[in-house]
Amino acid sequence: MISIQQVEYEQKSTLRNLLQLYKYDFSEFDSEDDINPSGLYEYMYLDHYWTENGRYPFFIKVNHKLAGFALVRTFGTNENETNPFIYSIAEFFVMKKYRKLKVGQTVAFELFNRFPGCWKVAQIEENEPAQAFWRKTIDRYTNGRYKEIREDDWEGPIQTFSSNMEDNA
Repeated sequence: MISIQQVEYEQKSTLRNLLQLYKYDFSEFDSEDDINPSGLYEYMYLDHYWTENGRYPFFIKVNHKLAGFALVRTFGTNENETNPFIYSIAEFFVMKKYRKLKVGQTVAFELFNRFPGCWKVAQIEENEPAQAFWRKTIDRYTNGRYKEIREDDWEGPIQTFSSNMEDNA
């Protein structure tokens, strides 16, 4: 059974621990990010998930065991939608042993349904596995009704689409 659970403030240290695994995995694509003198990666936005509106941290669980996390945030507005927020996957991590079990796709679909509206999902240019995952997942979720764009302030592809539980999944 695959599920997501909102991370409570008291569970922040567990999320911080999972972020270490994520940042280590991600380090092959980001040569600028180094560990600090204590041997740990830092994530400057962690506290923001409990101090700012529009940020939503989730644990990913498989059979009630931690399997990763997803960080969703809102930014900007879209006047053309019933829900004016634009949602984004800020960070998304599934432990390697769960990656071939459709855990990521299942969780992504759940998040898209939980936050209906306009989505932008971005990947850095170097992270080709993430690009392949998100293209495939979003294509399946939207039945091919998404756009891939580039923006001046981001180096990599961005998939844009609207999520609506009646139309998708």
